[in-house]
Amino acid sequence: MNHFQHYKNDISRIELPKKFTFPFYYEPHILAEIATQELQAYLETQTDFKHNFGFSNSTDEMAIGKMFGVLVVQNQQNELGYLAAFSGKLADNSCPEKFVPPVFNIREKGSYFFKAEEAINKINKQLSVLLNDETYILLKEEFNQLKSDVEKDLAQERKKLKRYKKERKHKKEHLKSELSDEDYSHLCQKLEQESFNNQFYIKELQEYYQDKIAKKEKEFFLFEDQIIALKKLRKEKSNALQKFVFTNFSFLNQQKETKSLLAIFDEKEEVPPAGSGECAAPKLLQYAFANDLKPICMAEFWWGISPNSEVRKHKNFYPACQSRCKPILGHMLQNVEMDENLLEKSSLEKEIKVVYEDDVLLVIHKPHEFLTVAGKNIQDSVYTRISKLYPEATGPLIVHRLDMSTSGILLLTKTKEANKVLQSQFIKRTVKKRYVAVLDGIIKENSGKIELPLRVDLDDRPRQLVCYEHGKRAETLWEVIERTANTTRVHFYPITGRTHQLRVHAAHKNGLNLPIIGDDLYGKKADRLHLHAEFIEFLHPSTLEKMSFTIPADF
Repeated sequence: MNHFQHYKNDISRIELPKKFTFPFYYEPHILAEIATQELQAYLETQTDFKHNFGFSNSTDEMAIGKMFGVLVVQNQQNELGYLAAFSGKLADNSCPEKFVPPVFNIREKGSYFFKAEEAINKINKQLSVLLNDETYILLKEEFNQLKSDVEKDLAQERKKLKRYKKERKHKKEHLKSELSDEDYSHLCQKLEQESFNNQFYIKELQEYYQDKIAKKEKEFFLFEDQIIALKKLRKEKSNALQKFVFTNFSFLNQQKETKSLLAIFDEKEEVPPAGSGECAAPKLLQYAFANDLKPICMAEFWWGISPNSEVRKHKNFYPACQSRCKPILGHMLQNVEMDENLLEKSSLEKEIKVVYEDDVLLVIHKPHEFLTVAGKNIQDSVYTRISKLYPEATGPLIVHRLDMSTSGILLLTKTKEANKVLQSQFIKRTVKKRYVAVLDGIIKENSGKIELPLRVDLDDRPRQLVCYEHGKRAETLWEVIERTANTTRVHFYPITGRTHQLRVHAAHKNGLNLPIIGDDLYGKKADRLHLHAEFIEFLHPSTLEKMSFTIPADF
């Protein structure tokens, strides 16, 4: 087994973990950390492949980091070693001996995938030629302009008809008393004829324009029909290729049971996201099960610069992704005894402290690692507890939210009316909020403003992405409170209230580029997330009296 790598370091005195790593929330075992260090030492000096990880000051837009993974395994001789893998593919399309092979090599030369991809690329080239044809572009502009002109002209004519109709009605009403019956009858006949003539005119005008559009459409659609046909053919071929990939990606588990990508996602009534099966974790486990290697523990880390939209820190450990890997690993790790899912650990020991209470309002201190509202897998939350304590409350209770990992001040209401008033204050941004956070590193500046629009990462919820195309506006003011040797304590003043706004704005390379200590999504795990909502100011929903509360952080 060429891919089974023996440790260079002495690991003889290290105790094996009792259970396998829960891949979606973990602290790497020391064996996985040592394997990672050895793999990273190789990456520092390797000449086996070429990939621009973006370490130089180059402005090359192709530079991008990559996720790597290690899987500590035990062979049939009870020897410990590890496997290495990378997610996706390298820039030079190679798979060096250092790394396990893909689950299914879709890009093997001469394969169906390769030929089908060539056919799709050929269609794309044909489409490109048509779409960039000067005659087509001119005809498209003329056709669209003609339709626009016709619509405007017909709209004006219809307005005239309405005006003429109104004028005829006015004449009939005002001249009836002034004219004899005979003259009035002649007037009515004349006005009816005018109405008929106007309707006939608009009908003829519509037919004239329809004929004019049809002639121009005939020329334009000589191109458009070809484009539509090529797009339809491309879609058919793409769907067939996608089905081929989904069917041929087949995954093992430790019982040697196989299941295709299509079958795995069919159980969830979902379509496999792009890139499913090409992450490091499935590659590692596939090789281990195929070669009778027992998985002991694993870890995945980022190597290189971060994508512009995401927060990825060089050498940081990260969990397996949710959308692509969770269904696959659910099959692959079936009956494998794993560490406890700390994301679903009991929160019964968490205590909600009431800071202020009256007939319509509650101000509480939410503990860290406690949900504001019930989640998919965790029911215990601020909402469920308060609902039980105040069964007569008429309002929605929740006015705003804090992330599960964030502690601090939270407002709740007992009546629908109070909730509406406070909601209005949050929407109008008249509520003043201040958060305190400790960042993992030193900021040179003393204050500033961060503007990075955010949206959810559909492939890896609940992570957020910076997205200028589809993201919602997100703005944060910040100022430094204190600097130590390795950390910076700051105040955050969120202008907007997006999910994970402060965490992403702190960690993103175009924000402060320093994650909050304990941020398991955008930085490194610690005892807790060092982010706390310490101050709030608002108008009481009934008395409109200004109220403010401060709860210092316990970190």
